[in-house]
Amino acid sequence: MLLENQHPDNKSLMAAIVGAPNVGKSSLVNYLLGMDLSIVTSKPQTTRNKFHAVFTVDHTEVVLVDTPGLHKASQELNKRINQQAVEGVDGVDVNLLLIDLTKDILGQIKDFKEYIGGKELSKTWLVFTKSDRVENAEALPLDKVFEQAKEVIPSIERFFCISTKAGDNVHLLTAALCDEAKPGSHYYLDGAISNKSQRFFATEYIREQAFELLKDELPYEMAVVIDEYKDFKDKTGAFAAHISASILVNRPSQRAIVVGSKGTMIKEIGMRARKKIAAMTDGTVHLNLHVKVSPKWFKNNFVLEELGLPRATNSARVWKKR
Repeated sequence: MLLENQHPDNKSLMAAIVGAPNVGKSSLVNYLLGMDLSIVTSKPQTTRNKFHAVFTVDHTEVVLVDTPGLHKASQELNKRINQQAVEGVDGVDVNLLLIDLTKDILGQIKDFKEYIGGKELSKTWLVFTKSDRVENAEALPLDKVFEQAKEVIPSIERFFCISTKAGDNVHLLTAALCDEAKPGSHYYLDGAISNKSQRFFATEYIREQAFELLKDELPYEMAVVIDEYKDFKDKTGAFAAHISASILVNRPSQRAIVVGSKGTMIKEIGMRARKKIAAMTDGTVHLNLHVKVSPKWFKNNFVLEELGLPRATNSARVWKKR
């Protein structure tokens, strides 16, 4: 809801960050915010939920809609992840379609067009990413690619070539977003940077650390749910939180992997996640992790709903309880 009695020079813009998995969507969000809000791993489809991430430049508020990577989906979990991405473009002022320069450029654009379905897109800007990985990226014939891209997606209006790792040209994108913003009230005040709660990001940070530490030992058959989240002020008036969370796995053998020898792995996951959650909350965090075997949780409607993944338009009928 828009807030009244704001500065007369206030402007705002909402931009969806879309594209295939691992093209740098969450990395761009974190770069623009100046903090690690969105989780980033080397694994595709790390992001599962769409959410807002907000930053301001002078009197201009930019609301970024971070979305999961659109991909070919046959499993129920993946269908719902894709639905999050498709819904992310609804009501935005501009779509930032991220394209990995190290891969087939036109192929990515055509795939996005296919996966987004018949969704009508607002104005769209191509953002070519990972320019630091391409030798002499500025010499690439991107003007020609841009013209070809407009034949596939007519709403494409302009393009940028950036690297969040090197920081190249991100300022040009930021300036363009601010210029595109229209006069109007801000959506978020008092330092709010997202429409998601700290509880949501706690689950994300736990899953991020599990993904990073387990690498290829555990497939995507893992999720995190919060069993209890209590925040309060301690005797000194400082913020503190007691969090109890469960890491869900599909099979007993996976539980043994997550726990690790003598509990070493789950302790390391907890220690790393605790640091990130504490940095987010600016307080002391007490984190208690458990590992639960929940067979085929990724097909269980109740679990998926709890994870913030409602039924997609092409969902199967799955109604088992956890």
